[in-house]
Amino acid sequence: MMSTTKRPCEDLAKELLGKKLVRLSDKGERLCGTIVETEAYLGHPDKGAHSYKGKTNKNEAMFMEPGTAYVYHIHSYCCMNISSKGDGAAVLLRALEPVENIPSMIKLRQKRTPGKTFKSHELCNGPSKLCLSLDVTKDQINKEDMTKSTKIWMEDGDEIKPDRIVHCKRININYAEEWVDKPLRYYIQGNKCVSKLDKEAEKAM
Repeated sequence: MMSTTKRPCEDLAKELLGKKLVRLSDKGERLCGTIVETEAYLGHPDKGAHSYKGKTNKNEAMFMEPGTAYVYHIHSYCCMNISSKGDGAAVLLRALEPVENIPSMIKLRQKRTPGKTFKSHELCNGPSKLCLSLDVTKDQINKEDMTKSTKIWMEDGDEIKPDRIVHCKRININYAEEWVDKPLRYYIQGNKCVSKLDKEAEKAM
């Protein structure tokens, strides 16, 4: 796995863009996508972070060594984060561009929505969608050390130049008070797999 996990959260969130997330399925098949969108959660005093009020049984992975997977449930779906340097800090993976074994990703999505067809850019354009497409579940992946894991890991990909990275506010954290508008979401400008564009942030680039 690439060594950038031992980085401050905001730096890691930007440096993960362009890197590949690889999940080895139970059948021994590589399911892989390029990371195109992330969000940084900084621990205390970030009121948007699950770790804002300290360590619990649910968020313990956020306090583990950089490179640890933190998978949590939201309703009946999962979202995946990677812990970074900083107490309780982690990066949410918001969107991937599918790269390898896309037909298998489609089948995994169709388990939840039988009969529905998916275009490639629709498979992983959201944090729960990417978990479904790569079969990332809390019971299998939470607290997994991605620097050593044979189930899920990161690989180097294309370097994304800073002038292609959009900085904007995070999504669905209306509870975070003064942290709502902090520009802690990052995505690759022009990539069609991004979950939601921020036109105002792009104009300001």
